[in-house]
Amino acid sequence: MKTGVLSDRQINQMIAEGGISASSPILDEQIQPASLDLRLGDIAYRVRASFLPGKSSTVSERLEELTMHQIPLAGGAVLEKGCVYVVPLMEQLRLPVGMTAAASAKSSIGRLDLMTRVITDQGIEFDRVPESYDGPLYAELCPQSFSVVAQPGQLLNQIIFRQGKTILSDEELLEVHHRTPIVSGEPVISDGLGFSVDLKPKSGNLVGYRAKRHTGVVDLSKLAHYNPSEYWEEVHTTDGRIILDPGAFYILVSREAIAIPPDCAAEMAPYLAMVGEFRVHYAGFFDPGFGFDAAGGSGSRGVLEVRCHEAPFVLEHGQIVGRLVYEKMDEIPQQLYGTDIASNYQGQGLKLSKHFKS
Repeated sequence: MKTGVLSDRQINQMIAEGGISASSPILDEQIQPASLDLRLGDIAYRVRASFLPGKSSTVSERLEELTMHQIPLAGGAVLEKGCVYVVPLMEQLRLPVGMTAAASAKSSIGRLDLMTRVITDQGIEFDRVPESYDGPLYAELCPQSFSVVAQPGQLLNQIIFRQGKTILSDEELLEVHHRTPIVSGEPVISDGLGFSVDLKPKSGNLVGYRAKRHTGVVDLSKLAHYNPSEYWEEVHTTDGRIILDPGAFYILVSREAIAIPPDCAAEMAPYLAMVGEFRVHYAGFFDPGFGFDAAGGSGSRGVLEVRCHEAPFVLEHGQIVGRLVYEKMDEIPQQLYGTDIASNYQGQGLKLSKHFKS
């Protein structure tokens, strides 16, 4: 019996056997080392509020109650910030007994502060697909900082498939680190790998970006197109601390360089209330091979998507702000992130989404 996160080969096998199907043929570029990218369908439903269907309802039944109007996405449509939309996805699932799935925003989407979560029929959690689920998938979209232009076929969400117990214990994770270092320096391991914020860069004093409040739209199809200064304010510090403003969205970077070995995947864990008056978004799975170099490379830093809550909060250099939960793969993927596939963020430092000019 399979135990672990499924690899690209196994995802292809699920497609061939009908466990994953779609209204339009699934493309090779959708299949990542340990995940599948999901495509937007043709229509966005503008709804009054975010919702979960609950055990007794389908998404379509709830849409009948909550939809304000429908927006065709063909040719591109503006999704306005502060509004909630539900978009049927092209893919649907028929999971076998013992298999579950988990979704997340793709990293470029998280860096745009575009909140997107997958919901299912009879769903009681966002971004979680229960064992043996057989049915459609939907994306709930809520642009937070920038209005966006979206169209059918775009890849905003990704999904992984889990069979059995996948999460590594702290003891197992320490063994992995001793075999293949997963972080620069001494690891802080407690229910995953802790990571901290870098507010003392090796050169200069640029430590992050803060989203501007009044900007133009971001067309999700345009890459390396937008001038960062029209959408972002630079955040500088000379004393290793910044004050987060309530309601503001920041792009920061981890102090540690992180690596995901070929036999592991990882997920950024939800923010814990004990950390402080802010949330580090957990937009993103980390595929096998992220930051990994068989020759002993230096890893890749984790980009942090940070939103401050009700009160201003002082963030200091080296402060622990989140953790990565490592999971074992059922098998090593045929292709690794950054080695065998084009990867935008391998070896990254502080970096905005790929929609902005370098």
